[in-house]
Amino acid sequence: MRTASRFVIVIIFLGVVLGGIFGYKFYQFGQMQEQMSQPRPPAQVSAVNAQIEKWTPAIKAVGSIEAVNGVQVANEVPGVIEVVNFESGDTVKQGDVLIRIDSAIDQAALRTRRAEAQLAEQEFKRVSDLLPKRAVSQSQYDEAKANFDAARARVNEAEAQLSKKIIRAPFDGRLGIRMVDRGEYIATGTPIVEINMLDPIYVDYTLSEKNLPDVQTGYPVVATVAAVRERDFKGTVAAINTSVNPETRTVRIRATLDNEEQLLRPGMFATVMTRQPEDNEVVTVPRTAVSYNTYGDFVFVIGKNDDDTQVVTRRTVVTGETRNNKVAILSGLEEGETIVSKGLLRLRAGQPVAIQEDAAQATEASE
Repeated sequence: MRTASRFVIVIIFLGVVLGGIFGYKFYQFGQMQEQMSQPRPPAQVSAVNAQIEKWTPAIKAVGSIEAVNGVQVANEVPGVIEVVNFESGDTVKQGDVLIRIDSAIDQAALRTRRAEAQLAEQEFKRVSDLLPKRAVSQSQYDEAKANFDAARARVNEAEAQLSKKIIRAPFDGRLGIRMVDRGEYIATGTPIVEINMLDPIYVDYTLSEKNLPDVQTGYPVVATVAAVRERDFKGTVAAINTSVNPETRTVRIRATLDNEEQLLRPGMFATVMTRQPEDNEVVTVPRTAVSYNTYGDFVFVIGKNDDDTQVVTRRTVVTGETRNNKVAILSGLEEGETIVSKGLLRLRAGQPVAIQEDAAQATEASE
């Protein structure tokens, strides 16, 4: 009997505790429902109107900077370097002497050839004077003339061989890093220095075959490189390849860029915009107003409900080119429509919003 009464007491105690807990949770749930039933305050957003702007149609591509003339200077004949006439990074003109290779043996050979040619010339003159007097035969004359011509050819050969011991700049340009030293023996074809013509300079890039009708020689081109930020390099299309690559279905384009300050160097990665002469009118919005999504890009358009409350509507758009932090809207948006420019992440379709004035807009209004 005593055990049964204790059991009843425990059951009553547990009932009171559990009832209190359930009652408190029920009270909290009611408070949450009451809070959720209250209207949420409008989200604070920045807004802009879609505008019509005139943009020049452009095709974006990537390419590589190439020198108009660029080679690695090397020697044609072996020998020991006697003189080095340049330093790394020098600017040279066509014909400037870069290095001289020891040519003592070649100079001696040239003197020998000239002496032989002088002797052959004297012999030829004697035979020529005797031929009209029939003191020599025609075959002796022909032999003397052939010996003289051969001697002169050997002189020219020796002079050409000697000239190869002087390495000259093949064109105007800037030198790279010197790769040889005075007194060094260099075998045939040893790299001496790199030379590139930097102004003007080429940019080579490829376009899809579908863009081929939109590009012509002389069209303006604007290139940018990562090494020179916020700088546009302008030029024109110089040449279009006559064939399309059958594997990639792309065509190679070459444009000439101004590079007076020589900021562009061969091998740089470049982003190239090929523009067309005519302007087109496009609807533009700030880049921050567009939410890029795997299933399609969209913007939030601000409108009004029946009770005159401002709400946002999610609208899918087709985006185009981006310029100066603005995006061209090809379809889905009309001029003058008000859209959210900042604060897209905390919005959902049908949510009330309140437009706040940006500091920049407030400054413009006060002025």
